[in-house]
Amino acid sequence: MRFGILVNEGPFTHQASDTAYQFAKAAIGKGHKVGRVFFYHDGVNNANKLSEPQADDRNLVALWSKLGTEHGIDLVVCVAAAMRRGIKDDLLPAGFRISGLGQLIEAGIASDRLVVFGD
Repeated sequence: MRFGILVNEGPFTHQASDTAYQFAKAAIGKGHKVGRVFFYHDGVNNANKLSEPQADDRNLVALWSKLGTEHGIDLVVCVAAAMRRGIKDDLLPAGFRISGLGQLIEAGIASDRLVVFGD
């Protein structure tokens, strides 16, 4: 099965990002394909390489970057939501890119299921 994932929450304010990451990792582990993860609303904060969680906390920004790079997942950050939060191309970790809502629509069309995490 081919999954698209929509993440609407940031890495430190809600469990949605961590749950989405765990879902993507488990799906890949079971032989499924995750074609694209679209970060929207506060979810764009998952793509800010300036974030530095404390030493005993998971670094979801780094984990998403590594998962995307290792498995060829298209990690797309909504341009409008990113601009509102001061996230620009130079703040993106490896594997992330900024684009528009058309990429979310395309993910829904190209996937068997589009799974949404967060409000």
